Amino acid sequence: MSEFVGVDIGGTGIKVATVDTATGTLSSPRKRAATPRPATPEATAFVVAELVAEVGVEGPIGAGFPGVVQRGVAATAANLDPSWVGVDVAALLSDHMGARPVSVINDADAAGLAEIRFASGAEQTGVVVMITLGTGIGTAIFNDGILVPNAEFGHLVIGSAEAEKFASGGAKDRPGSTWEHWTGHLEDFLRELEHLLWPELFVIGGGISSEFRRFCAGLNTRTSVIAATLGNDAGIVGAALAAEASMTSDPPRRASTR
Repeated sequence: MSEFVGVDIGGTGIKVATVDTATGTLSSPRKRAATPRPATPEATAFVVAELVAEVGVEGPIGAGFPGVVQRGVAATAANLDPSWVGVDVAALLSDHMGARPVSVINDADAAGLAEIRFASGAEQTGVVVMITLGTGIGTAIFNDGILVPNAEFGHLVIGSAEAEKFASGGAKDRPGSTWEHWTGHLEDFLRELEHLLWPELFVIGGGISSEFRRFCAGLNTRTSVIAATLGNDAGIVGAALAAEASMTSDPPRRASTR
């Protein structure tokens, strides 16, 4: 079996598709709906269940969640309703979908797994940092292709504010923001990560990655910065990889290149 349902839960939108985990490609049309407001657990799970039903594929489901996830339970939920904290996300989603098996992973970790397995990070050794720029900032850290889960560096305080308050995709979309001004803030964030992690590569994903050419030339960093090859589908693909891994109890990782 190589087809699994991937769910990408974001602060702004929820996306669902079936993924061929052998190739990392979507094998069904992507379904999308706005994240409900307020984004409570019940309201969000209802939307996820509706989208999964539209996809119409049976079997295990993987879901990327925008917060720290430990053994299926949400420990944080910065861009959703705070009532998510302490909720067993996997059990809640399963209950809304007829007790189908559900695996839950941090959304940036999911996107990073997809890029490391199939795309821009596949040949890279050393430390790779995946950064998803959406409503907030998600980060995933890999060392020689192995994930260090739940790295929430978007909440680093730089100056007087958390990084995602001024360097996220949401910050770029605020009235009065310019590409030049926002790029400077993103550079500040990347340089802080350089000081802390000494990475070999930054991979920029999330919705704003489609505009990579508009800001990449303005970044002055020691570390190479590239756009996520899978774009905004990376989270869906990585969530499906988590579902696949749950069937074997092995952590999802890239295929060996050595």
